Amino acid sequence: MINRIARVFARRGYNIESLAVGLNKDKALFTIVVSGTERVLHQVMEQLQKLVNVLKVEDISKEPQVERELMLIKMNADPMYRVEVMWLVDIFRAKIVDISEHSLTIEVTGDPGKMVAVQRNLSKFGIREIARTGKIALRREKMGESAPF
Repeated sequence: MINRIARVFARRGYNIESLAVGLNKDKALFTIVVSGTERVLHQVMEQLQKLVNVLKVEDISKEPQVERELMLIKMNADPMYRVEVMWLVDIFRAKIVDISEHSLTIEVTGDPGKMVAVQRNLSKFGIREIARTGKIALRREKMGESAPF
């Protein structure tokens, strides 16, 4: 299925910024981030809807949503700066998931703006590697009269 979706974009020369797939019982939820004009987005949605096994295609970019990414950052671990790095990790509610004599690996989850801020703040300590997932998102539910809060 991923190949067929990628071909829809490739045939038209559109670029996929990120693609994340989550299995959910007997279905898969694809979160695809694409940049382009409204016309491009409309064309892509129409083409995706034509694919066999596609149940629904929705654009939630203009709706209230919860979006997250995951980023792993491997950094130099100069003992002189470890306390400051650990302080920044705490400030951004990230986690140190691996540590060695010469490196730290940090896990960060959050919205894309947070990813940029973490990377910018940690870059001065020497980032060795970064692995970053694509964005995943779900539409926010509307609050009704029966909502508990």
